[in-house]
Amino acid sequence: MRLLTAGESHGRCLVGILEGLPSGAVIDTEKVNEELARRQQGYGRGGRMKIETDRVKVLSGMVGGKTLADPFAFEIENRDYANWEKVMSPESGDISLKKLSAVRPGHADLTGVVKYGFEDNARPVLERASARETAVRVAAGAVCKQVLAALGITVKGEVLHICGKTDERDIHAAIDEARKNGDTLGGEGRITVSGMPAGVGSYVQYDRKLDALFAFHLMSIQSVKAVGVGEGAALAYKKGSLAHDEIFADRRKTNRAGGIEGGMSNGEDIVLTASFKPIPTLMKGLSTVDLSSGQAARAASERSDCCAVEAAVVVAENVVAFATLDALINTFGGDTLDELKARVSERRAKCALRK
Repeated sequence: MRLLTAGESHGRCLVGILEGLPSGAVIDTEKVNEELARRQQGYGRGGRMKIETDRVKVLSGMVGGKTLADPFAFEIENRDYANWEKVMSPESGDISLKKLSAVRPGHADLTGVVKYGFEDNARPVLERASARETAVRVAAGAVCKQVLAALGITVKGEVLHICGKTDERDIHAAIDEARKNGDTLGGEGRITVSGMPAGVGSYVQYDRKLDALFAFHLMSIQSVKAVGVGEGAALAYKKGSLAHDEIFADRRKTNRAGGIEGGMSNGEDIVLTASFKPIPTLMKGLSTVDLSSGQAARAASERSDCCAVEAAVVVAENVVAFATLDALINTFGGDTLDELKARVSERRAKCALRK
């Protein structure tokens, strides 16, 4: 499968084109909207969440609630565009009206300006690099989740900690303190894929390995700085006798590998972790240089979140859903949902005979 996204943070709308879905899959757009609503929740979110109420509008690829196998195109309106039309209109916009020259450390601002020749205004960089783009990826993942559900596969995400804190009261207190100080917080989330048949992915070529696919998709999310599979980095501190999952006649007693061995699913739950850095847009601003003057300055502050870890986990959950369905289709093929279901069922039956 392939997903193309388009749109700017304050542009007219966001657009997604999801290519490669099998025909005959039933898609409930309200379930997609529920996922979009989940993305907008979480303690520590910013003011924009009070403006936007994201809803998906399917443009093609579905009739009567069923996929057709042609590109599944959709859009999500940016309601804030009404306040930004003079700046962001494709026909008459003037980005100098919202110039940003005090580039922000940790963002794409400085390198993007240099790469694309925007001189001293990072506005077009941040408009596209913004995590607003993840609304499209959540919508696409929500579609994929419904196809996965028909195959008996679920994808669930959870927050592991926010800035090292796991108790909700402590988390809220830490976020409140960070907001008061103009600071931001990061954290970590876990995504679990249940029901995945064995043998998805392959060891025969590096770019067909399942763990590589998940790492690629998770690392492409704004703010993700580390990805783990199973026990991840903790395995580097263990002896081999305590690092691997021994095989018994009936089942495995551990899942340290996180459901992936040799680049292939092994039938256990797939367990992935993602580490999210603190949002680099700080209300108090970090030290930087103003590109217009070349002088030292405090980084510009855009309307932003203090902590978006809960929302980021929702994004990661849906990104993993897309990657999971992509891997299944690459492994089993099938132009229709019924064909894909039959092939996945056949693999499960073969694995059951070996137990």
